[in-house]
Amino acid sequence: MTLNALDPWPFSSTLGKANYSAALRRYPGQAIVDLKAMRDNMRHLVDVVGGSKSGTEVMGVVKAGGYGHGLIASALAALAGGATWLGAAQPREALLLRMAGINSSRCHILTWMYNGRYAPLSELIASDIDVSVGSLEGIDDLANAARKIGIPARVHVKVDTGFGRNGFTKDEFQAALDKLVLLAKEGVLDIVGLWSHFSVADAPDVSEFVKVTDDQLERFKQLTARMEKAGIPPRIRHIANTAATLSRPETHFELVRPGIGLYGYEADPSMGTPSQFGLKPAMTLQAQLGTVKDLEAGEGISYGRTYITDQKTSAAIVPLGYADGIHRAASGFDEAGSQHIEKLGGPVRVMTNNGPRLMRASGRVCMDQFIIDLHGDAMKLGVQEGDTVELFGPGRGEEFVEPTADDWAKTAGTISYEIFACLCARIPRLYLHANEILDARDVRKLNIKTIL
Repeated sequence: MTLNALDPWPFSSTLGKANYSAALRRYPGQAIVDLKAMRDNMRHLVDVVGGSKSGTEVMGVVKAGGYGHGLIASALAALAGGATWLGAAQPREALLLRMAGINSSRCHILTWMYNGRYAPLSELIASDIDVSVGSLEGIDDLANAARKIGIPARVHVKVDTGFGRNGFTKDEFQAALDKLVLLAKEGVLDIVGLWSHFSVADAPDVSEFVKVTDDQLERFKQLTARMEKAGIPPRIRHIANTAATLSRPETHFELVRPGIGLYGYEADPSMGTPSQFGLKPAMTLQAQLGTVKDLEAGEGISYGRTYITDQKTSAAIVPLGYADGIHRAASGFDEAGSQHIEKLGGPVRVMTNNGPRLMRASGRVCMDQFIIDLHGDAMKLGVQEGDTVELFGPGRGEEFVEPTADDWAKTAGTISYEIFACLCARIPRLYLHANEILDARDVRKLNIKTIL
């Protein structure tokens, strides 16, 4: 009998159980996404800004396939939790949301990452999708598209308040205003909003960075005043990301845009843990072990002999690798290896006869697999091929020995966003609690084979 590092999943029906079994046959790793956790995270974020009567609405940012959790499922969970806006960086994803049946009577959608020469601007306008502009060329392209189909484009003006990324700088802003005023009078553009993005709001305890955020906020207010003076006051201002939503109430304005918070993580570990902010990570990544075998002391594991066994032991294959989004930077080295350094690899929760134990990626992560040193005899431990192990989950406390995406990020020298956003599409996404938190019409928007 194989061991399972996770509690049994609460299947909603016999179909859910069958979907799970089919996913295990289809691929040796699965991402289980708790839609109830996402719904609850969004409810909490709505409460943080004061609820539906506060005058501040909340956007669920579902770009990058819902940060790897699934575009449509993430959007539906966000709406179930009280979001009234959805944010999709790429026009393709914004259009997919509308095609899925999330219409404009239900929520607004904003998109912003495109080039005006090739983007489907007319289709976006016709689908009642709000479009950001941050360049003079972009203004012209959007206006031409609106004229072509005879429908005014809903525009959010992006300004660079100190991030050095998208948006008009304060020096470019006057030229943008001159164009926008004329096009608004023409009725081609409907100037809906003004927006920007904080660069270091996720470091509220660093005085230097707090000042940077203060300066960005002041610049944003100044640009708002310039729009008002020009006769095109923005109806909706938004600059707050997850970090600012949670820690800077003066930045909330008419709309906030929490991204990572929807998926249950803090913006940066320096802020604390998800539970400190009332958030619960929604994704669990699990896999079924491949080959389990015994090794003698002094044997190298994986490429480069960066990890060498210090005693007779057993090793197991976790059949996910960097082609699946498991970062090669999460490889584990030991002092006996050729690197002559010790570096912890990515953590894995393994169930043994004596309870759960934390194992580590040993040696270099490969394209389709990585290896864990079990630090003991597999037979005595009860570990065998086919056992389900947990790479990361909601992090239920030290007594559960449960890694999180933050833990993987630490070993890979990155952030939690990259850990789950990079997971390849070949890993099946399976959804918990869909029937509980979504109405029947929304459940039908999901692939029935993904519902547990």
